Amino acid sequence: MTTNDVDFDHLLRSNLERVFNERNDDKRRTAIGELYVEEPVMYEPAAIVQGREEISRVAANLLKQFGPTFRFVPDGVAVGHHGLAHLAWHAGPADGPVAVTGADVAEIEGGKIARLWVLLNAPEGK
Repeated sequence: MTTNDVDFDHLLRSNLERVFNERNDDKRRTAIGELYVEEPVMYEPAAIVQGREEISRVAANLLKQFGPTFRFVPDGVAVGHHGLAHLAWHAGPADGPVAVTGADVAEIEGGKIARLWVLLNAPEGK
């Protein structure tokens, strides 16, 4: 698969919905197996997370930490080329307000996420 064949929007939206919004551990692990390479790396502002299982653990902990209606919502369409993709998003409880905004930047190999950078925007007014 060449990077020209990759649907970057579908891949990064699926990552938000099926990994970072999924509360069922088994469904999340299945999605990670489909969306990520064998040994992925995720770069967060304060940590480097290595491996599918650790990415699943981080996603589960985020959802537990922020409550039962917390969700990540894509903003616009993901764009990408030559193996690099970007999707902006916002997150918060279903009934608002927005708690955080940011973007995912992913390096894609063989149609799957190899490396994911989670970039958080500064809070409003800072």
